[in-house]
Amino acid sequence: MSRRLDRKRSVLVQRLSIAAASLWIILILFSVFNAGGRSTSPRTGNPVLSNFSTIKGDISRIKVTEQDLAYNLVKRDGVWLMEESGAYPVREDRLNTLLEGLETLSWGDRRTSNPARLSLLALGDPREEGNGTLIELFSGDGARVAEVITGRRNEHTYARKPEETIAFRVRGDLPPLRTREAWLDLDIMSVEPSAVSAVRLTDRAGNSVYLSRPPGSGARSFRPAPPYQEFEVTNPLAVSATALAITRLAPIDVKSAEALGGRAVSRHISETFDGLEIDLRAWREPDGYWVTLRAIEAGEGARRARTINERAEPYAFKLTEYDWREFTPAVRELVIRPAPENPSAPLPPADFQP
Repeated sequence: MSRRLDRKRSVLVQRLSIAAASLWIILILFSVFNAGGRSTSPRTGNPVLSNFSTIKGDISRIKVTEQDLAYNLVKRDGVWLMEESGAYPVREDRLNTLLEGLETLSWGDRRTSNPARLSLLALGDPREEGNGTLIELFSGDGARVAEVITGRRNEHTYARKPEETIAFRVRGDLPPLRTREAWLDLDIMSVEPSAVSAVRLTDRAGNSVYLSRPPGSGARSFRPAPPYQEFEVTNPLAVSATALAITRLAPIDVKSAEALGGRAVSRHISETFDGLEIDLRAWREPDGYWVTLRAIEAGEGARRARTINERAEPYAFKLTEYDWREFTPAVRELVIRPAPENPSAPLPPADFQP
């Protein structure tokens, strides 16, 4: 009988111990994310940027600072540009999403006021190597008119004022801010593979070839055309990839063309059946693989060329190495020259002594 009671007491003690440990864990977690006490405050429900509606029209620069990255969105003549990308236009839809998000963002539940725990909510000050995102808004005269540090953890957004250590979960959302390239609209042109009629290539060694195909033919129908009609194709797949490379143009970054150094290493001119030419020059820079573009179109309208040049001519566009090499093969990798019928110098006799 006593053994049965001892066993029951042992089981009861174990259950109570487990319950106490669970309660202790819950209290620890609660203290981590609510070290300041209550989950609500007088600020809950109010706008994060209380003056945003009054300053919105005067904002001319938005600076985003991360631990290892900082960039500026600037407004010039009514157009928003990326300052670090040679003043290249940013995506209007993302800019509108950011402005609307900042305007509607409101304080939610209070989380912590312990500076040591801000990094748990991705709210560390990036100017001090923290893991948060600092957003600063500047007016036309250069004055800073608003600022906030934001962060994301799982599906929630958090925020705090930079001069405070009180962290809140916030209501509303902001677009991803951690990559500068995501702001850039790099969809410069659209050329269908069936539209490309010819390509002229000059490689880094100065060798040239002109390849063309008849209308309606396939991707592997490109052949050397005058004055290279005697050349022979050695790699139809490589010829096709180079001839249609412009249809797969996919830049990953952009900068001012004036920032390029040295000279272009090769030239690739695409032609379409309806009269559009795209002159692409390739550059090998210390920071990667770049190209510049210029479109030419016959006729009075020339709208396509003008539209392309407005977006492309002042800039250089970065490509992946793989894509860049499709524009820059050596001519000898595509075609071979015919052997001369009459060698310029006869072979020496067998008993020749130098």
